[in-house]
Amino acid sequence: MEPPNPQQFQQFLSSVLSQRGPSALPYAEDVKWLIRQHLLSLIDIYPSLQPKTASFTHNDGRTVNLLQAVGTVPMVYLDRPYNIPVIIWLMESYPRHLPLVFVNPTRDMVIKKPHPFVNPSGVVSIPYLQNWIYPSSNLVELVRNLSHFFGRDPPLYAKPNPSPRPTPTPHPPPSTSFPNHSSPVGSSGIRPAIPPRPVQQPPYGAVKQDDWEDVFRRNATDKLLVDLHNDIVGLRNAQEKDMDGLFNAQGVLKQREEQLKQGLKEMQDEKEGLEQQLQMVLMNSDVLEGWLRENEGKVTNLGNVDVDTAFEPCDSLSKQMLDCTASDLALEDVIYSLDKVIQGGAIPFDQYLRNIRLLSREQFFHRATASKVRAAQMQAQVANMAARTSQYAL
Repeated sequence: MEPPNPQQFQQFLSSVLSQRGPSALPYAEDVKWLIRQHLLSLIDIYPSLQPKTASFTHNDGRTVNLLQAVGTVPMVYLDRPYNIPVIIWLMESYPRHLPLVFVNPTRDMVIKKPHPFVNPSGVVSIPYLQNWIYPSSNLVELVRNLSHFFGRDPPLYAKPNPSPRPTPTPHPPPSTSFPNHSSPVGSSGIRPAIPPRPVQQPPYGAVKQDDWEDVFRRNATDKLLVDLHNDIVGLRNAQEKDMDGLFNAQGVLKQREEQLKQGLKEMQDEKEGLEQQLQMVLMNSDVLEGWLRENEGKVTNLGNVDVDTAFEPCDSLSKQMLDCTASDLALEDVIYSLDKVIQGGAIPFDQYLRNIRLLSREQFFHRATASKVRAAQMQAQVANMAARTSQYAL
């Protein structure tokens, strides 16, 4: 069968990851692009693994449709190439959390017991999975590590003495369910098998004299792996502290950004207010300049100026305001004079009170009239300014 075109995988992943509604895959929307990139990079480097969707059953009985990479992981053991069939499940929280990896033995294979990285149910646990770090960890590095550790100690062996009776198909590992696979290239596929010369497993606990060097090498390698694991844990803790510091700094910067936006808005509002005041000042300046031009020639013709006729009201409201103000000030002077007189004892106190009451009553009426005239002048001024504004606008 012709190998699938990588473009078919791209179309398949774009289709399943873009679905919405009940049939949507349970991955976060902000990481779906990263999941697609991880799978495309994986099949580009390891074409023996193909992306599919299948139903996964959790330990609590929940069934969910997830993405998986199914196929074989190439490895080299004793200078011979082999292929280990695996299934890599991308769980709901992927890629923030590690995927779930199983070895998937065929009918003529058996899982090695015990194995340092594969339990009897087929679940794989290597240091790369234990130290999964988002977003740097990815599927390509995972498969590369699987190939390395499987090459050191293969997890699968051919059955030593197969029975003449047909061997039943091995059940899937616990807490998983693999029916209803869907693939971008069809429902049937050829699974690469382990080469015909499987490695025979020696009796458990037996170590030959000439294998001590290999045992020493493995122990040294395990010690290096432990040290590497500790270094990775320390590095991850340091990175987490750095990320916490960066997140805190980001929060402070966001707060300062809000403050700057608020300050900018206040300055813009103040600028608009100042522009309006500037328009008012320009309009008043035009009025004053016009008045000066009209009355500039009258200055040279002034002789003996009569104080009473020096100011001429421009309208009836101004004349009425001038009269009310003059009367109010005159009454104020009279009341002040009466205060001086009563202090000197020139008039009786009852006469002083009677005059003060009459003068205060008259002063009140003048002030009330002046207040009404002032309000009328303000209305007239507003109407005049509105007319000038429309004139300037045109």
